[in-house]
Amino acid sequence: MASEKGVTPRSEDYSRWYTDVVQMARLADYAPVRGCMIILPYGYELWEAVRSGLDRRFKETGHQNAYFPLFIPESFLKKEAEHVEGFSPELAVVTIGGGKELEEPLIVRPTSETIIGWAYAKWIQSYRDLPVLINQWANVVRWEMRTRLFLRTMEFLWQEGHTAHATYEEAEEETRRILDLYADFAVNDAAIPVIKGRKSNQEKFAGALHSYAIEAMMGDKRALQAGTSHNLGQNFAKAFNIQYLDVNNELQYCWTTSWGVSTRMIGAIVMVHGDDKGLRLPPRMAPIQVVIVPIYRQDAEIEPVMETVRRLQAILKDAGIRVHVDDRDDQTPGFKFNDWEMRGVPVRLEVGPRDVQQGTVALARRDVPGKAGKQFVPQAGLVETIRALLEDIQANMLRQATEFRDSNLFEVAGDYGRFGEIVESGGWALTWFCGDRACEEKIKEDHQLVSRCFPLDQPHPGEHGPCIVCGEQATAMAYFARAY
Repeated sequence: MASEKGVTPRSEDYSRWYTDVVQMARLADYAPVRGCMIILPYGYELWEAVRSGLDRRFKETGHQNAYFPLFIPESFLKKEAEHVEGFSPELAVVTIGGGKELEEPLIVRPTSETIIGWAYAKWIQSYRDLPVLINQWANVVRWEMRTRLFLRTMEFLWQEGHTAHATYEEAEEETRRILDLYADFAVNDAAIPVIKGRKSNQEKFAGALHSYAIEAMMGDKRALQAGTSHNLGQNFAKAFNIQYLDVNNELQYCWTTSWGVSTRMIGAIVMVHGDDKGLRLPPRMAPIQVVIVPIYRQDAEIEPVMETVRRLQAILKDAGIRVHVDDRDDQTPGFKFNDWEMRGVPVRLEVGPRDVQQGTVALARRDVPGKAGKQFVPQAGLVETIRALLEDIQANMLRQATEFRDSNLFEVAGDYGRFGEIVESGGWALTWFCGDRACEEKIKEDHQLVSRCFPLDQPHPGEHGPCIVCGEQATAMAYFARAY
């Protein structure tokens, strides 16, 4: 639990601060099984906001939802050698069912490429069946050794998209389209600036041809891979015999993709926006956008105040604003203010006897601390005032996060010492990098970190530079940073 004084300051212990906020804001709690978590209602509402924001985008681009089994035959994973090698240390395996030893062990789903590949091999016969654009919302299990609420747990929730195409070009276009969709959600809904990029061969998804990711900077300057999109080439198609007859009546292997965002997005929202008072939620994600706190000292003041509160609540609710009235009579207004600041509600609306008489309300915005974030406004036109304020808060939170990130990005060329200074101080270093395994291993050995991505938006397109490790000419720059 957090200290009696409240949240551990970020400057004192960032890891402790994060756990304090997640628990004190009532997002999640620890489960009796090591490495698992219980997602509490407020945290699950945040996940539902992630889900609805992404699901809408998926469906707008022609994808459909389906569901595949939790259990996967062990032999399926062995069909794609690189895939099983990448996941072997993380697998949970069922060997006994119904009191009897199983003829073939079952893998508890770590990801679904194999079982979906098996299904696609049955469903796809002709080029007319393509593309297949399917997504599923599910849970997965990976036997993690070091876990942290939302960021890395043994069981977590996610969406995983799986598509099949006739050509490499179509699969690559799909992979990039989803990456853009993820970035659009992160920036415009979660107010998290991200860098879109390609993963190195060492860091790509096991079995993929190319892996792309959106990388976000947390409040302690560490990187978080917030979403990934993979062009699987024909690796899984060949492993599971996913073939189609083309227009010339010739048999061809499909080109497939997979992509996913998980509950770690909630952890990203906490760490990008949170402060020493707790959560700060972007209005578009917040389960509660406005909390109304009635204030009164005498019994005679209760009914006039509550009548105004109920009227304003109805007006805001009818306008589609997510509003909650804190009418707890066993807590002081000060306690309520602190509680809702902890839970990150974007706007606090206070109504007291004077407000009833004057036709005003007090508004306090969570993104601007203290008196600077408080204003008195007329009750008339409140819906328009609140809508404009929520949009301003959304934009301001994105601006704050972007300015913080950009102030900690550094470009360095040809100076390995300077590169080391940047990453050791917590910054992100953008440098020429050849991508070779030996060079990545050298950096990992020296600084305990690996590349984050080769950004798709290269600062010097068409140019070359010396790899930061070996000095050979490199065609692209990559970001390096410590990460979760």
